[in-house]
Amino acid sequence: MQLDQAITEFFNGYFSTHNRSKKTEIAYRSDLDQLAAYVPNECSLASLNPELIENWAADLRKKSYAPASMRRKMVVLKVFCSYWVRKGVLLESPFWRVKLSFGRINQLPRALSESEIHDLIVQARQNHRAINVPRKGPALARARSSAAAARSYRTLRNLALVDLLFATGMRVGEVSALNLADFLVTELVFKVKGKGGRDRLAFVVDEQTVRIQKEHIEMRSRLPSTSTALFLNASGERLSTQGIANIIAQFRKDAGIERHITPHMLRHTVATLLLRNGVDIRVVQEFLGHASIATTQRYTHVAKDHLVQVLRERHPSLAIKTA
Repeated sequence: MQLDQAITEFFNGYFSTHNRSKKTEIAYRSDLDQLAAYVPNECSLASLNPELIENWAADLRKKSYAPASMRRKMVVLKVFCSYWVRKGVLLESPFWRVKLSFGRINQLPRALSESEIHDLIVQARQNHRAINVPRKGPALARARSSAAAARSYRTLRNLALVDLLFATGMRVGEVSALNLADFLVTELVFKVKGKGGRDRLAFVVDEQTVRIQKEHIEMRSRLPSTSTALFLNASGERLSTQGIANIIAQFRKDAGIERHITPHMLRHTVATLLLRNGVDIRVVQEFLGHASIATTQRYTHVAKDHLVQVLRERHPSLAIKTA
């Protein structure tokens, strides 16, 4: 079997029997297409030997791919090979005889400072208030136009977005995937379609967040859209992850925050602050929807840095002067 045919049949088979998101499928396809572009033309599936895999890894390193990216590509290839072993097309996975080293991955989660997250959320609230200032006379009539209603919805949607990201620590893809039916109003909880098929509940505990989410859902329900999505774009369709990133970027700019901010940094921020405030790591793991506590433990390094800084500034021994 030729490699390109094997790749096509892998996607037709593996992703029809495994609960994987469209985003995961796109990532798998990108990595396997990159492998197909690297190997010689008319390469067969059986020719995926340890030497070829190690040479591909060396080529990726030569092209300055990050260790995390290289590791992900090899994991995808390993899944691909294991699939064909289970199908009986390959006698064994070539990875049994592959030895690769990607180096240590020491990248820590990037979080916002408390002042930055404060400024971001305050900016969202100010933008919403500016659009919804009470008007009189002709200005009131103009405010009732469809264009003004659309602007009013967008500012409320944007506020609800940034507030929800920080309140629940959801991934940007999880927020984009939310439907109207996923918010259980009586229980104040969102049903989240988590990464790797691990669904969870995201509880809303702050009264102001509850009010904002209810206001958004009320306005959203009045929009003439056939989409089931909770957050809509200007076309009345589901708001994409890129659309959410653009909203966060605009808030950053309006708030005068100089460094680049991504939606995922809000997730990192709330996790770091929870640990800093003494929340048990197991609770944070459940809150974030991590399959392994090892993933959550990355945040303890950030929290420890803060602890050390506070100790250096406020430890009582600093007040004791030597004779």
